[in-house]
Amino acid sequence: MSKADMLIEYAIGDIVGYIMEDNNISIGEAMAIFYSSRIFENLHDVETGLYLNGSAYVYELFKEERVDVLFV
Repeated sequence: MSKADMLIEYAIGDIVGYIMEDNNISIGEAMAIFYSSRIFENLHDVETGLYLNGSAYVYELFKEERVDVLFV
């Protein structure tokens, strides 16, 4: 596993945890929501460099993307 892959996986775990905590939902629900997002796709694209940012920053981007669906 490359360093980029490891950073991506750690970020995904953190972000799914943030979604669960902030919305009081299960891990399965949080994963489904995050995995269907544009931010998730960009996080996996190493050319974007998004994985180099902290999990909290990426989560803020995710919340901006999903503001119409979550965090009501």
